[in-house]
Amino acid sequence: MASKVDMVRAATKLLVMVVFLGNLMIWTVTPTNTFRLIWLPKIRTQLNSTYFGLQGPTILIYTFPILFMAVLGCIYLHLGKKVNDSKALESINGGKQRLALWKKPMVVKGPLGIVSSIELGFFTMFIALLVWSLCTYIHNSFATITPKSAAEDGEQVWEAKLDSTALRLGLVGNICLVFLFFPVARGSSLLPLFGLTSEASIKYHIWLGHLVMTFFTAHGIAYIVYWVATNNISQMVEWSKTGISNLAGEVALLAGLAMWATTIPRIRRKFFELFFYTHYLYIIFMLFFVLHVGISYACIMLPGFYLFLVDRYLRFLQSRRCVRLVSARVLPCDTIELNFSKTPGLKYNPTSILFVNVPSISKMQWHPFTITSNSNLEPEKLSVMIKTEGSWSKKLHQMLSSSNPIDRLQVSIEGPYGPTSTHFLRYDTLVMVSGGSGITPFISVIRELIYASTIVKCKTPQIILICSFKKSSDLTMLDLLLPIAGSPNELSNLKIQIEAYVTREKQQPAKEQNAKLARALWFKPKPTDSPISSILGPNSWIWLAVVISSSFIIFLILIGIIGRYYIYPIDHNTNKVFSNSLKSFLHMLVMCVCIAATASVAVIWNKKQNAQEANQIQNLEVSTPNGSPLPSSFYNADRELESLPYQSLVQSTNVHYGERPDLKRMLFDLKGSSVGVLVCGPKKMRHEVATICSSGLADNLHFESISFSW
Repeated sequence: MASKVDMVRAATKLLVMVVFLGNLMIWTVTPTNTFRLIWLPKIRTQLNSTYFGLQGPTILIYTFPILFMAVLGCIYLHLGKKVNDSKALESINGGKQRLALWKKPMVVKGPLGIVSSIELGFFTMFIALLVWSLCTYIHNSFATITPKSAAEDGEQVWEAKLDSTALRLGLVGNICLVFLFFPVARGSSLLPLFGLTSEASIKYHIWLGHLVMTFFTAHGIAYIVYWVATNNISQMVEWSKTGISNLAGEVALLAGLAMWATTIPRIRRKFFELFFYTHYLYIIFMLFFVLHVGISYACIMLPGFYLFLVDRYLRFLQSRRCVRLVSARVLPCDTIELNFSKTPGLKYNPTSILFVNVPSISKMQWHPFTITSNSNLEPEKLSVMIKTEGSWSKKLHQMLSSSNPIDRLQVSIEGPYGPTSTHFLRYDTLVMVSGGSGITPFISVIRELIYASTIVKCKTPQIILICSFKKSSDLTMLDLLLPIAGSPNELSNLKIQIEAYVTREKQQPAKEQNAKLARALWFKPKPTDSPISSILGPNSWIWLAVVISSSFIIFLILIGIIGRYYIYPIDHNTNKVFSNSLKSFLHMLVMCVCIAATASVAVIWNKKQNAQEANQIQNLEVSTPNGSPLPSSFYNADRELESLPYQSLVQSTNVHYGERPDLKRMLFDLKGSSVGVLVCGPKKMRHEVATICSSGLADNLHFESISFSW
């Protein structure tokens, strides 16, 4: 059975790669005269219809292939869940070893951050595509500009060339816009298909955002200069009925510039909320961009935005529910652990992320936190750890640590989101380097290895955890490494060594100074609070495929009806009578309605299964110390740590005071053919570890950065 599934997955991925390469070929030939003057007119002649008009060929060439790949990706990932998980435990050799070499950091410092060889290669090819497109566009257009042709239009040659260049800058900027929304679709099937996560892809969104605004700003400035030079400044306020709407483009550009300005690192760090709220201007940006260029051309960038809208609406539906927050633990190091009830069917991998919203603090703010629990060891529980660092987390800490504790906290969530595989289990040795709250993702990794070694009885890599803290009170974060509820009784199969460094204290403080203990809070959830259940996508790939395909089919049917029986009788495919802005608005409205309708039906249908699982949880519930219902897996969560396998963990821990870890020496001293190096923490620490792994002095080191840059 497994071999058949593997064959189907291989065939599916091969088909995706063929479509992907074909799509790249289309983008390569798009700026050429062969495509624009020969191929495209023939395609439009063959596909000209009263139903879709000019946007029909554009949808077929640019939109359909991407959405087709997204649906195939859902099928591929769904089948991947059926493959035996033990394959993730295979050693990293052969082809995997060669792939690991390509994933080594090539660039560590600079504007791009830590970039692997594969990333640098794709980035170089993408820049080459932009350069090729711009040069080809300009070369072909300049070839048609002569003193005679310019004089016929009442222009000088340089003015005609400036007009042409301004247009081509916008065309190339649209290529960047095509890919801009793929990295921010958190439940996307395309990202995991290429081995990416939404978190790791945020940097691609940042790169693309800078490129988009660079080209569009140059596009706008060039046109303003052209209008001033030709005494046509009134063109700035023109809103053409059937052509390009300049005013709409300027509104889109202003919205984009506002977003771009708040991404300056100093502004983003100091005024994060300004950056966060300003980014909602993407709605204005996209709406007026479509009104500016018209729906026929906007269909080129439609697929990425379409998948983003599907993902965004599914997240919206999930975030409307209040989830069941059962308990919280306030640690002495100003750190909070929130424990939620979840349905047993919700599965997630280590280093997954959950977005949390507390309406009593802010109805708009959503903050990402790494999940520390393990869905295999703790089937009815999901936990996140929150370090008190920003204003939002400080307010939450004050609410939970006050002398008059609250008995219920309303919380909404989005997610979880994370990697589709646990590839780190393939290494012989696994080194995890963390700084401060960067230890959070490694808690889930260690719990996964506990599950693999004690329950599955698989061979697991040797674990070396190197963690740095500012104060000794932060050492209490190590208490979260072992799951208290449902802990395995035997940890002898797990080889773990912990090197903890307290950098700002010279010696261990006296016991009375460090006597502050963790505080547990039990809440009384409302009956309407539901356990966390899976979102369509990461846990229901087939349903996501159904939503994408059905919504798009319905969209095509509806716009075909509108085109045939409303637009065509007025315009007759001349594109000179019917309002371009109204046509664009109708298409955007129909697209949003189709996505909302199909996604809502799918979510309502899946609620039945989730409700059944929620009833099963309620039947298993016992009472907490304050009488509130609690799943059985939470029972005895306040047991003394000495009664758990915690002592074996303490014996494996070495604490160093007043010093920082010598990472170069520690990593170079490691033996073994394959050593996975995961790092999560301050930027300087990540760069240091990446530099060591990419130095070439130790070929057995394989770098993996876990950077939370949301």
